[in-house]
Amino acid sequence: MTHALRTLDDRFAALPGFEYEPRYREFDGLRMHYVDTGPRDANEVFLCLHGEPTWSYLYRRMIPVFVAAGHRVVAPDLFGFGRSDKPVDDAWYTFETHRESLLRFIEALDLDGITLVCQDWGGLLGLTLPMDLPERFAGLLVMNTTLGTGDVPLTDGFTAWRQWVANNPDLDCGKLLARACPHLTPGEAAAYSAPYPDRSYKAGARRFPQLVPDRPDAPGAQLSRRARDWWRTQWRGQSFMAIGMTDPVLGPAVMEALRADIRGCPPPLQVAEGGHFLQEWGAPVAEAAIARFAAG
Repeated sequence: MTHALRTLDDRFAALPGFEYEPRYREFDGLRMHYVDTGPRDANEVFLCLHGEPTWSYLYRRMIPVFVAAGHRVVAPDLFGFGRSDKPVDDAWYTFETHRESLLRFIEALDLDGITLVCQDWGGLLGLTLPMDLPERFAGLLVMNTTLGTGDVPLTDGFTAWRQWVANNPDLDCGKLLARACPHLTPGEAAAYSAPYPDRSYKAGARRFPQLVPDRPDAPGAQLSRRARDWWRTQWRGQSFMAIGMTDPVLGPAVMEALRADIRGCPPPLQVAEGGHFLQEWGAPVAEAAIARFAAG
């Protein structure tokens, strides 16, 4: 059985702007946390996938907008993040393990009419899901992410980030988010450190940068190339792209390349002051996406 740690509930007491009832699903003895809010009988489900080193808290500015528009919102925490269980062995974390857990999660909740909302690793993983569950996906809201195809050079910003995490295995997530998003209050920044009482809880956060496929035969690269082909030729749903223009890791050039790979994706919303964690500027992004989708 996988040895994993579980962050105590009191670490998540009184989170600013995030008063959602925690919900859980268990897979192979590991408990995955998720937010599930809005009308259960809604025709559309906004599936919000976070990245590194955040958790579903990142979507607190967008969730109310989606719910106000009449949609159900589901936002899971990947294993190793947020309120989900955290295997302690770095080697447990693989591209396939994370992807499989998301596929199982979607099927366990029987989600349908999904609009995929993704950024960072939420996109690296999430953009590979619809090709295997095409009947469940209807829309895409994509922000500052990419596909890890292994045949495109990584940006200098990403390689610098990967090296920084390797050199700082006990990364301070709250301090990182505060630096990247200077408008955060101290309480909001602290919410990003809440899942991690000490470095033993941070295996997932340490591991993710090393998992980005950086060569054609890297784990996940072939899957991502297949996904790229699918988005180019098979995607029939609505799409909306927003770009945090100050992102040094997955910024405008990366996003424009991704837009070219998404069939029918319109010109993006450019958020001039937005950074890598664009959800922290997310309410206007969500409002613009809802308006675009409603216009058809």
